[in-house]
Amino acid sequence: MTKKPNFLFIITDQHRADHLGCYGNAIVRTPNIDSVANKGSKWEKFFVANPICMPNRASIMTGRMSSLHGARHNGIPLSHDHTTFVELLKDAGYSTGLIGKSHLQSFTGLPATNTFQANSKLHTPREELRDAYKHNRHSQEYDLEVLQTWDRPLAERMDGDFYGFEHVEIAADHADAASGDYLLWAREQNPNFDNLVGPENALPDNRINAPQAWRTAVPEEQYSTSWVADRAEAWIAERTGDDNPFFLQMSFPDPHHPFTPPGKYWDMYDPDDIPLPASFGESDLPPIKAMRDAMENGTDPRDNQSPFTVTEDEAREIIALTYGSITMIDDAIGRVLKQLDESGLADNTIVIFTTDHGDYMGDHGLMLKLLLHFQGLIRVPFVWFDPTQPGNGASNSDLASSIDISATILARAGVQAFNGIQGRDLMSAPPPDAVIVEEDSQRKMTGFDRPQRVRTIVTERYRMSLREGEDWHELYDLQEDPLELTNRYSDPNYLEVRHELTETMLRQMISLQDRAPLPAYRA
Repeated sequence: MTKKPNFLFIITDQHRADHLGCYGNAIVRTPNIDSVANKGSKWEKFFVANPICMPNRASIMTGRMSSLHGARHNGIPLSHDHTTFVELLKDAGYSTGLIGKSHLQSFTGLPATNTFQANSKLHTPREELRDAYKHNRHSQEYDLEVLQTWDRPLAERMDGDFYGFEHVEIAADHADAASGDYLLWAREQNPNFDNLVGPENALPDNRINAPQAWRTAVPEEQYSTSWVADRAEAWIAERTGDDNPFFLQMSFPDPHHPFTPPGKYWDMYDPDDIPLPASFGESDLPPIKAMRDAMENGTDPRDNQSPFTVTEDEAREIIALTYGSITMIDDAIGRVLKQLDESGLADNTIVIFTTDHGDYMGDHGLMLKLLLHFQGLIRVPFVWFDPTQPGNGASNSDLASSIDISATILARAGVQAFNGIQGRDLMSAPPPDAVIVEEDSQRKMTGFDRPQRVRTIVTERYRMSLREGEDWHELYDLQEDPLELTNRYSDPNYLEVRHELTETMLRQMISLQDRAPLPAYRA
């Protein structure tokens, strides 16, 4: 009987496809990730289902769009009513582990926000407003990742498994603000650890003046990236001699902002050596103009999760620091790959690399994410290496989505997928004509007077984004305009293209409507 393959699923956070050597970046050093891509295959047109952390992570776990699993944006946990592919692996005999960032539940513990426009004539108190769902995911079982109450490991507080993961060690949040099980460990290592983190405890450095950037006092060996690698190495070592196949998700909180690579990684890259993105400052979209004005007027705080514009110097500094974080992650991955070899497990372990979404990283003068679906945000890396079926560095140009990851893993594991899964097996199923990206925002942001709902279609040649309640939309010819500089939505020469894309989008959204639950036979 053929032994089932193991899986090492590596996921980073807020990491563009072109911020890897194997995707053509000549500056950032990622030899370990590149080595996986050079032995396996990489997808050139791999897109997120949703360009926000929680929604896309939930889509990866379920193989379903956020409009169906309900975690439409950060702050809505993934319901336990939704099946995950990890549960199916566990039920098929796999040992399942999650080390690093989960973000399937909320961090803040703040009360639910309401964007529903209630009937003011009824004077219903906000706290008494009913939801369409009776099980609205605000009960105690969905508070396991709340940072303020993380007084003992999540593994001690969960009942049974965690979305299919039997073993969990969590690093929540980001950069030197990382928390969760990792922070409990760091405080054990150093009782004064809290005095090392945050901008108020930063090491002096007058060369970097970019927003959300500080030289952390946390040493490399106590930083979250190192901890994730340490714990993954230990978990893999424990699998030596184990007859059960395993699935390990190794999830790094970086290179997500704030920008705090520790030790030698802080100044590993010189901002003066960083070229500006070719599209820097090039856009006349209404929100980008508003963000530019806000930066010049000093009215945009630029210290939260919302996108903002940057100066040329700030862009170079942030990119240089991000490269430092990425190289630190690559070094950590190298250690774990070495452990696979030393444990005798590498020959039967499929290694997968991706991220939950991208980052503008200076494109059009922007930083971070949300609301504008440029390629740097929605196109992400996806690398697959199967040692029994090596790809020899092949590049796949088929359209693909993060909802495809679960179906592909299940198919390779020989495990039947569940009814309602929307992704396809990337190794055998034909590619779609288009992929859909969904985004619903929680709040107003600079340049927008209301929370946004955006739906994007990406085809082999075009990207079109439609917005609810706005009088402007986007259409880009990616073949003629890969930098997405010229919006063709209102161009009469592209009217027929627009109509064709609209119909394709409608057909694709119909195909993504729910096929669960299963009906009774001849009801």
